[in-house]
Amino acid sequence: MSWASENEKNGASPTSPADHQPSGQAEFKEGGYGWVVVGCVFLINAHTWGLNSSYAVFLAYYLNSGAFPGASPIALAFVGGLSFSVALLIAPIVTLCIPRFGTRATLGIGVVVQTAALIGASFTTKIWHLLLSQGIGFGVGMGFTFNSTVGLVPQWFVIRRSFANSIATAGSGLGGLIYSLGANAMIRNIGLPWAFRILAILSFVVNGACCLMIKDRNKALGSVHIAFHKDIFKRIEFWLFVSWGFFGLFGYVISVFSLADYAQTVGFSASQGSIVSAMFNLSQGIGRPVIGLVSDRFGRINMAGLGTLVAGLATFFIWIFAGKNFAGTIVFSLFGAFAGVLWPTVGPVGAEVVGIKLLPSALSIFWMILVIPATFAEPIALTIKTSGINAYLNVQLFTGFMYIAAFISIWFLRVWKIRELESIALSEEHQGDTLQNNDAVSLTTSRRTGPKPGIIKSMLKGMLTMQRV
Repeated sequence: MSWASENEKNGASPTSPADHQPSGQAEFKEGGYGWVVVGCVFLINAHTWGLNSSYAVFLAYYLNSGAFPGASPIALAFVGGLSFSVALLIAPIVTLCIPRFGTRATLGIGVVVQTAALIGASFTTKIWHLLLSQGIGFGVGMGFTFNSTVGLVPQWFVIRRSFANSIATAGSGLGGLIYSLGANAMIRNIGLPWAFRILAILSFVVNGACCLMIKDRNKALGSVHIAFHKDIFKRIEFWLFVSWGFFGLFGYVISVFSLADYAQTVGFSASQGSIVSAMFNLSQGIGRPVIGLVSDRFGRINMAGLGTLVAGLATFFIWIFAGKNFAGTIVFSLFGAFAGVLWPTVGPVGAEVVGIKLLPSALSIFWMILVIPATFAEPIALTIKTSGINAYLNVQLFTGFMYIAAFISIWFLRVWKIRELESIALSEEHQGDTLQNNDAVSLTTSRRTGPKPGIIKSMLKGMLTMQRV
């Protein structure tokens, strides 16, 4: 019986040995207080990434109202890109702060900075004010908050890791739904300054409460919080993982920030544009737990790859051909769960690639590299946007090809994972034969000296087999 099939019989997914509980942690039970952590991370995501998703509504308002005279569309697009990219760029700093100050203190820094940034944005009168507050300031606050919590949920789960993580990440979708509709209503009824102030108060109260309740298991697991762990850079599977996120984030950022403006470009009202953006986020909120369940059942890398492919196909065949009708745009927005498949699967897939102990270090590098698409995706979209009814055609094609490139990357990662499982199975057989000859050989040694599966055969199998990985 293969290593993978034995894990499936036990209800666990194939994971690297680094995922096993350390000795002395045998009494640890799946979930437990972890479900409280899931709830806290859910609410934090709703009041960080969910708030950030509502920038699609702010951007449409800025572009169509002239709120900042003289500001170019590209400069306005950079505001949303900056908040996204700065949040990822400071990941190594947050990774270093956690072992020194603790998760709660690091998270608290993010709560305070994010609140201050939103209040500061309420007093902006020029584009550079907006870049500093809603762009850089909000990004720093969101980065400390997000990077403090992104690796917590996988620490509390093994069998249901993807499901639990997807519930937590669903918060950004439901938060985006609420705040896309809420921001549009607040801007229309009470004005832009007070919209920012109300958002600041709400996020401070909710994120502050979650900060007091959240717990980590860093000491129990021996998590490695090194910003740039040198061994990770030498692993080709890690770079395939990064490529998947890099190309996928290009597609996601363009989709989430462009839909509201796209709706108005093809003739819909501002309210209809906010509805489209809200439905996109609703799809993520509902779809991410489903993605998590499917991931735990059929494989985390499998689900990440399939979701990425569906996002690309939906862009090509639904957004392009049906998007000029309001109903067609709504249908495309309902594929938001697949467009954002990166978020519910990145933690579990990362654990499959580097193991749970190295996950914090791997993610700090991962997020820093993803600063590039986070910063430039929406400015690129507005640069290649033309005029007329087909103004977004180039943007749609670019988005679709980014998703396809991401799919190719993760499918080759799948090839690597299947080959790794085959190598482990062959090494265990080799170890068994060696032990029968009374030689004590460690598993690490047997992996190094044991037989390896054929490269060509394993690559073909990895591409075509239905194996759960």
